[in-house]
Amino acid sequence: MAVRTPSATARFMPQDILVQNPHIGFQTFQRFNGDLLNPAASRNWTEGYPIEYQPDRGTRHNIEHPDTTVAYFRVYWRFFEPEDGQYNYELFDRALETAASRGQTLMIRLAPHGETETSDTPDWYRRLSGDPDRGFRDYFHPTSPVFFDRFTRAVRALGERYDKDPRLDSVDMALYGQWGEGAGIHDIPVERRHQLVDAYTSAFRETPMMGLIIAPELINYANLTRPVGFRADCLGDMGEWRHMTDFYPRMIAQMPDVWKRAPVSFEVCWVMWHWMDEGWDIDYTIEQSLKWHISTFNAKSSPVPPAWEPNVNAWLKRMGYRYQLRFFDYPEEACPGDVLKLGFWMENAGVAPCYRQYPVVLRLVGEHASYTLGLDADIRSFLPGDTLWNGTVELPREMVPGDYRLLFGITDAARTKNVITMPIDGEREDGFTVLGKIHIGKGEE
Repeated sequence: MAVRTPSATARFMPQDILVQNPHIGFQTFQRFNGDLLNPAASRNWTEGYPIEYQPDRGTRHNIEHPDTTVAYFRVYWRFFEPEDGQYNYELFDRALETAASRGQTLMIRLAPHGETETSDTPDWYRRLSGDPDRGFRDYFHPTSPVFFDRFTRAVRALGERYDKDPRLDSVDMALYGQWGEGAGIHDIPVERRHQLVDAYTSAFRETPMMGLIIAPELINYANLTRPVGFRADCLGDMGEWRHMTDFYPRMIAQMPDVWKRAPVSFEVCWVMWHWMDEGWDIDYTIEQSLKWHISTFNAKSSPVPPAWEPNVNAWLKRMGYRYQLRFFDYPEEACPGDVLKLGFWMENAGVAPCYRQYPVVLRLVGEHASYTLGLDADIRSFLPGDTLWNGTVELPREMVPGDYRLLFGITDAARTKNVITMPIDGEREDGFTVLGKIHIGKGEE
């Protein structure tokens, strides 16, 4: 066995193109790729109710809305637990199945209740809790111990069934209040707030998760157990009292580093056509969101104003991660069983890392045999800017001698399919980036 040092360098230049990659970009909301959107003229959207599935139109393209890799499903508790302790898993099973069939993963939020009688807490809960009768649109806040017991039980049931499901993109940690947006969270005892957070962090150990921006101290508390990012529901608001200037900066400054380990997601305030109606500055909103390390954006399955398509495309080129392999050092000759010294420069031209650990591999493809070798590189550590990786990999001792093409990829769990597209020049083979050639001799050379 010999240690082989690099003798060649493959170099690549970035390309100014739009690429789609997992877990980043725009989201479809209560819909999936290829579905018809909410009409622009309505300036309206749907949320919280079971999805009304559209027939598959045979296309994955979205009209006046970016194609996406993430669908988002938000549903009220009453529909998931129609009877005490009986869970309607079919709601999530079908959504996960449909998302996967449309080339998407699924973000979910289980919201405690909405603002109307048909989106209220479950009927059985109202009977058990003793909560007083109420009108609606009054920002009702449950205080009964039954709420904290039963809602956290529902969260744990979700986690037990779906935490390890690869189709699940992320969990939007709804804790309290209408739509799960957190209003009233600070009016309940701290131990109750922690009870809600603990239900999520214990139920979802692997799935990326984020909490509502209204309670930074709870997101920081959750981060004592596992990485949790943040999510905000009114991006773009530049009204008299402005989320963009009066609220978000105060909240985000209290959790400055959570984006390094868990995702940041925003939702449009109203819809994007409303931004245009009000004369809100889309470029200011885009730049602020990038400064806050946005990975995904929910435009509520409503159209993007056509005049803003260039702005949105420029946004998508920076949203989340944008990995660009710039050079790769490797030996040009080796023998079976040798150790190869390798190095590469990865540039992340986006504003966040990828929060999933996809295997980084080197493929050696020959005329009579092919081999896939895992590299000890964690793409979750590729923060915005430059990362230099240096390491080694050992060639199989039974490797067939000959000439091989050397390929680089960021792959699925089986290490057979490249899943992250890098906007760089160069040759591709089966989605993998071609680095060059390596000769494998028959013995000590």
